[in-house]
Amino acid sequence: MPTLVLTPRYTDDTQALWKAAAALGWTIERLTAWRVPPHLQALAEPVLYAEALFGPMLAEQLGIDLLDPEEDWLVGLPEHYRCRHVRLTTLADARTLEWPAFVKPPNDKSFPAAVYAGHELPQGYAEDMPVLVSGVVHFRTEFRCFVLERAVRAWSVYARDGELQRAAGFASSAAEAAGVEAFMAELLADPRVPLPRATVVDIGQLDDGRWACVEQNAAWGAGIYGCDPAAVLEVIRAAAVPAARA
Repeated sequence: MPTLVLTPRYTDDTQALWKAAAALGWTIERLTAWRVPPHLQALAEPVLYAEALFGPMLAEQLGIDLLDPEEDWLVGLPEHYRCRHVRLTTLADARTLEWPAFVKPPNDKSFPAAVYAGHELPQGYAEDMPVLVSGVVHFRTEFRCFVLERAVRAWSVYARDGELQRAAGFASSAAEAAGVEAFMAELLADPRVPLPRATVVDIGQLDDGRWACVEQNAAWGAGIYGCDPAAVLEVIRAAAVPAARA
C-alpha cells in the first residue's frame, strides 16, 4: 500500500490530498521537520508531495527519485505549441538583455518568474544558473493538466488574466473544456513532444485565441488547484520511482 509523505507545511492542497489518500486506504505521514526520520526511511512505497526546494533532498532520504521535466523542454517544442520564441541560457547572459523578456528558472521557484529587463534581474544567485528567456505574451486563461502515460488524468483552470481563480472555485466553461481537451489531445499524440511518464503540463489561450504551452512542471510539487485530488494522487504516485530504476 502506498504511503503519502507530506512536508510540515500545511496548505489547502496537502489537506485535499490527505483526505483523498485516506479515502483510498493509503497510509499518510506528515513530517514534523525538513528531514525524513529513520523509521520512515524504509517505506515500501513512499509517494512524496513536497516543495521544489526540499523535494530532491527528501526523496534521497526516502530512497526514491522524482521525475522532473527537462530544462529545455519548452525550447524544443514545435513552435505552434508555444507560440513564442524561448531559449535556455544563464542568468549572467540574461542580465545583458536590452529589452524586457519573461525570465524564469526552468524547474524551481528560486526567484519569481516575471517580465524583467536585464538590469532588473535579482541578485544573490549563481550567475551560471540556467534560466528560460521568452518573448512576452499574454495568456488570458491558464490551465493545469496532470498527465500520466501521455493521458490527461485531471485538469483545472487556475488563472484568468494572471488572477488566481480560487475565489471563483476554479470554474471553467464547456467551451474552455473543449479547448483544453483538443489541444492536449494533439500535444500528447505528437511523437515530437517528449514527456516523463508522470508530469504536469500548463497550457493557456492567448489573446488572439491560439492555444499554447505555458510550461511543464514536476507533478510531485505542483499545486492542484481545482483538480480531482484522487486523480492527482495517481500521477504523483507514478512520479516517485525507486532510485535504482530511475
